[in-house]
Amino acid sequence: MKIEVNHHCSDFNSYRAARVKSLFNAEKGCDWSHTAELPIEDMKWQIGLIVGASGSGKTSIGSKLFNKPIYDLYAGWDNNKPIVDCIAPESDFNAVTAALSAVGLGDVPAWLRPFHVLSNGEKFRAGLARLVCERPDKVVVDEFTSVIDRQIAKVGAAAFAKTWRRGTGQIVLLSCHYDIIEWLQPDWVYDTNEARFYTRDCLRQRPEMHLEVYKVRGSVFPRLFKRHYYLDLPMPVAAEYFVGVVDGEPVCHLAVCPLFTAHAYRATRLVVLPEWQGIGVGTKFLAAICQYHLDGNGRCGNKYNVFFHTSHPQLCAALRHSKKWIQTGGSLYGANKVRSMQSIRKSAKRLHPSHICCAGYGGHFRAVQSFKYIGHEN
Repeated sequence: MKIEVNHHCSDFNSYRAARVKSLFNAEKGCDWSHTAELPIEDMKWQIGLIVGASGSGKTSIGSKLFNKPIYDLYAGWDNNKPIVDCIAPESDFNAVTAALSAVGLGDVPAWLRPFHVLSNGEKFRAGLARLVCERPDKVVVDEFTSVIDRQIAKVGAAAFAKTWRRGTGQIVLLSCHYDIIEWLQPDWVYDTNEARFYTRDCLRQRPEMHLEVYKVRGSVFPRLFKRHYYLDLPMPVAAEYFVGVVDGEPVCHLAVCPLFTAHAYRATRLVVLPEWQGIGVGTKFLAAICQYHLDGNGRCGNKYNVFFHTSHPQLCAALRHSKKWIQTGGSLYGANKVRSMQSIRKSAKRLHPSHICCAGYGGHFRAVQSFKYIGHEN
């Protein structure tokens, strides 16, 4: 495929324009042309990348590639509805939430906000999630990862590629950043700076990501992770806290408390920062901590299994498909809170007759699912 781009604008003759021409010999400032050779007609591909400096012709080439307008991630949003209602309203709910998580917008409260109040980075990710759900046959996206932090851009590129390859359709991404190439692993790349085309076979393997796990104090959770945890619960009793770190940056958190009446442990407060979701960091971190306890390294040194409860659709699906986990239960809503309050009040009165207790659990409408970690036994 040969794409020729020829741009022409007015040739101005103002004093300053004439002076610039005389100083820098720039007589052809009104003309710009570029010819790109993209031999992709006979290729089987899903993801292409056009990369180069600003002003090198990426957008012009992308607009002519499929003879259709470049996809606008920011257009067509209803400011009177949350983004979870605007993305593929006729599609399956789980598909929408999966797309949001896969592109790094896993912050659940953000799903309930209208598009116009989101940050620039959140708007970009919401647009990608809508694109993943709509999945046109051929599409071009400009300024890919340009409005987000570079480290997060790498993770986001890997997560987006993983999600896009699960379906069909061809997408061409335009970017001025070369640091995403190895993480995105596109099927082909066209470098506008060098007018060079090369395929995935020429790319280096995606860099490895090293996740380090540290045992920390409970004070780390409210400082770094609480605002990303969508439940408002008291701190678990007798828990140990763990944090996953990548390149010195905390990215995930988990608390594990004893459940010795059931000869087990219970994992809770799993939080993966939204920008790091979609590439499997959370599930690997959770499995590593559960295996740590199954090997007898937890509190009191018991080699017990770990139970884990969650209502997140994508996490439930991931655990169900893992051979290291078995599902032990599921409910559409919490237990009777009144009965729970009566039981707790009875126990408290037996120990402290003058104490008045009003605590209780349950009564919510979260579809909680329960899992048990069996690790390498299976």
